[in-house]
Amino acid sequence: MAGTAMVSAVLVVALVLALIRVVEYQRLVATAREQQREFTVEYDFNPGDIISDRQFFDAESMGVDQIQDFINVKGAKCSGDQCLKSKTFDVEAQDADGLCGAVEGATGQSAAQVVSTAAKACGVSPKVLLTLMQKEQHLVTAAPPSDWNYQAAMGLSCPDDASCDPQYAGFVNQVIGSARRFRYYLANGERYKFRTGRVNAIQYHPNVVCGTGNVFIENDATRLLYIYTPYQPNAAALAAGTGTGDGCSSYGNRNFSIIYASWFGDPRE
Repeated sequence: MAGTAMVSAVLVVALVLALIRVVEYQRLVATAREQQREFTVEYDFNPGDIISDRQFFDAESMGVDQIQDFINVKGAKCSGDQCLKSKTFDVEAQDADGLCGAVEGATGQSAAQVVSTAAKACGVSPKVLLTLMQKEQHLVTAAPPSDWNYQAAMGLSCPDDASCDPQYAGFVNQVIGSARRFRYYLANGERYKFRTGRVNAIQYHPNVVCGTGNVFIENDATRLLYIYTPYQPNAAALAAGTGTGDGCSSYGNRNFSIIYASWFGDPRE
C-alpha cells in the first residue's frame, strides 16, 4: 500500500509540474504574440510573420515579361551592358531532384529569364528572389552593379569580407542556388534551430552580447528567412525605418520586409 501511495504521489507531482510548464509556455506564447502585434501596428513589421506562405511560394506571381519590365523600371538609371536589365548569362542544365525541378541549359539568358527559371524549378516566388537580391546587393537598382554584386547576388555562401564559395559564386548560381536552398531548408527543417508554430529565441545581432528576443514564428516562409538570415531587428532598427539603429541592430529581415512591401504590397497577406 505504501509503495502504491508513493507511486501515486510521484505521478501527481509529475502531472502538476507538466501542467505548470504548459501554462508557463502558453504565457510565453501570448507575450511574444502580443509584442509582435504591437510591432505590426507601430512599425508595420511582424517578426513572427515577415511574409505569408502564399506569397513566398507563389512561383507564378510574375511571368518572364513582367519580371523584365519590373527590372527595366527599377533599373532605369542604369545604362550599359553591366546593368541587370541588359546583362546576359549562361545557364548550365541541372537534373530534377527532391528539391527542385529540372533546369534546361541555355546561353544568353536575361536576368529575368534566370529568375523565372529558378522560381518555377524550385517553387519560390520571383518577387521573393528580386527582393532578396535587392536586400543583399541592391542589384535591381544599382547603376551600374559591380562584378561583386553579381558574384554575391543573393548573399548565398558569400561572406561580406571574403570570396564566395566557388560552388555558389556568380549570378546564375546565386539565384538558382538560393531558391534551392530555401527548398532544402523546408525539407530538412529538423537540422535547424528555428521552428514554425513555436516560440524561438532569435538574436538581434551576430554579437551574442546583444541578446535575443522571443519570436513566435507563424509560418514556414518566415522560418526560412530566419534560417537564411538568423537575426531579427531590434527596437532601434525598427524605429529607424530604413535608417540606422544602434550597435546591436541588424537589418536583413527588416529590409526584406520594407523592400517587398514597397515593391509588391503587404507581404503578410
